[in-house]
Amino acid sequence: MDKADIVIVGAGHGGAQCAIALRQNGFAGTITVIGREPELPYERPPLSKEYFAREKTFERLLIRPPAFWAEKDVAFMLGREVVAVDPAAKVLTLDDGATYGYGRLVWATGGDPRRLACAGADLAGVHAVRTRADCDRLMAQVDAGIRNIVVIGGGYIGLEAAAVLTKAGLRVTLLEALPRVLARVAGPELSAFYQAEHRAHGVDLRLGAMVAGLEGESHVTGVRLADGEVIPAEAVIVGIGIVPAVGPLIAAGARGGPGVDVDEYCRTSLPDIYAIGDCASYACAYAGGADMRVESVQNANDMATCVAKAICGEAQPYKAFPWFWSNQYDLRLQTAGISRDYDRTVLRGDPANRAFSVIYLKAGRVIALDCVNMVKDYVQGRKLVEAGARPDPARLADASLALKDLLEPA
Repeated sequence: MDKADIVIVGAGHGGAQCAIALRQNGFAGTITVIGREPELPYERPPLSKEYFAREKTFERLLIRPPAFWAEKDVAFMLGREVVAVDPAAKVLTLDDGATYGYGRLVWATGGDPRRLACAGADLAGVHAVRTRADCDRLMAQVDAGIRNIVVIGGGYIGLEAAAVLTKAGLRVTLLEALPRVLARVAGPELSAFYQAEHRAHGVDLRLGAMVAGLEGESHVTGVRLADGEVIPAEAVIVGIGIVPAVGPLIAAGARGGPGVDVDEYCRTSLPDIYAIGDCASYACAYAGGADMRVESVQNANDMATCVAKAICGEAQPYKAFPWFWSNQYDLRLQTAGISRDYDRTVLRGDPANRAFSVIYLKAGRVIALDCVNMVKDYVQGRKLVEAGARPDPARLADASLALKDLLEPA
């Protein structure tokens, strides 16, 4: 049976960074990365933006060129999926029945797109935006001449896809079941701004829109709402979140659900098995110690580095600062911190000028910022979050004051 000292399951951002960080930290043993897709690790955020807009070729999305992996002696098993883990024997079972042994295992599988639970969800022309293949299928339809697209889900993936498709001249209807977009991750000020922007760009944005089913024989032709209206659709994009891909670990006895639980060193409850990225649930210091999964490239990369250091004998607790970004039209949104359980927001600047920040407070303390075309606020504001600062809200709202000047001296 083949085996490696370190097996990394998942060839996304976290898996790639873990392999890189292991070599950077002096690990000389064998490393094998197992990935479900046929491609070497590539950047995923540009899929719904630059890649779909044809502004970047796929080769420019590769995290490292093929020669890099050969030079670092990192082996890949691509187009393969791990379906079972035997933690006692330290053996993985693959989808073709083959087995593969490991010394230590890093689970970096991310998640699978959450599917609609309604009739017609499996029709042709219904797309996710998670992989290169997902985007290629949708791009092929656009190239073939489709013009009417319905996007289901008003989170970042849905909004980014709507922006790119609209800029490409397609007719886009965006459906959000909740009363506002970004309801789970941002305050009402940011939601209202992006709703207005998308509508101004021609998106038919429907809020409180409940999907009852998809119409069509073999290929989707429309989306039926709960009130009976059918919206014509030549393609449908579903962006309603992910389901963490942790089934084999949970079946093997790892604690967790829906993600897999990890400690401050990203260790699961199973011996010599770590988990990182979107699939890993941990006690987040920037969310008051609440257990949560943080779905971001930053989190995947920083967790990967944490694991590499632990394996190489330099264990340090995971305390990386969480940050996110989103590009829509000519708007650059940068988020610092996690706004979960905020009890007050402060608006800094005027959304009408398309450059402003929303600052989130909890018990008077700055816990997060959403900055739209406000790079200085983002850079300086994250220091307020890191310091647990409690500035006067009136001063926070005064855009003539630099946020760095509101940081109390140490």
